[in-house]
Amino acid sequence: MAGESALDAERDAVLAAFTPVVHGIAATFGPVCEVVLHDYRRPESSVIAVAGSVTGRTVGGAMSEIGMRVLARGDQAEDELNYVTRTAAGTLVKSSTIVLRDSTGAVFGALCVNLDVTAVDRATALLGALAGTPGAAVPADPPTTAFGDDIDTVVDAIVDSHPLRRDRSWAELDRARRLELFRDLDARGVFAVRRSVEQVAARLGISRASAYNYLSRARATTDTTSDSAGGHA
Repeated sequence: MAGESALDAERDAVLAAFTPVVHGIAATFGPVCEVVLHDYRRPESSVIAVAGSVTGRTVGGAMSEIGMRVLARGDQAEDELNYVTRTAAGTLVKSSTIVLRDSTGAVFGALCVNLDVTAVDRATALLGALAGTPGAAVPADPPTTAFGDDIDTVVDAIVDSHPLRRDRSWAELDRARRLELFRDLDARGVFAVRRSVEQVAARLGISRASAYNYLSRARATTDTTSDSAGGHA
């Protein structure tokens, strides 16, 4: 218990040290930059410092879809650098997520830098058109990522945007696809959030018991696959 308290004190000290860095980076890059500091020990209110406004985050807000994915990977999570995505409002964002670890190597937070590159992308396309060459600032179709200060909104967005959910009702999915849906949601960190199983059940229009059953079966098949893959290594 004392060891855990010491680790929490260490993590608090690291986060406190990074707080001025948040404001320093945002000030350096100006109004197109947003920097967010996350404490993953509290996913529903992980944002403890923020400077700038690209995704609309505020202190006390929840982690994003990206943060949930990092949380799902646990201590195996790695930095994700220079990836491009879109917000639900259409803003093109270039981001980097740098995980924070304590002295034991455990991931407990992240420093995220988001740059609004919408104007840069448009300018590149315009210059490419004027020069007679195609612009290639960003991927042709960057994914839309759920950002939000309310964790329920983020979970709903992830469920609703899943490829297996587009233009399909739960009743139209066979058992294999239902398991695939739960397996993928689990891999993306959705079920690392409190009360998320109940929320997903409500979003899908199924009972809580059915949701827990599908999640349990999805995890069992994932473990079996992993063991099988390990046996052939």
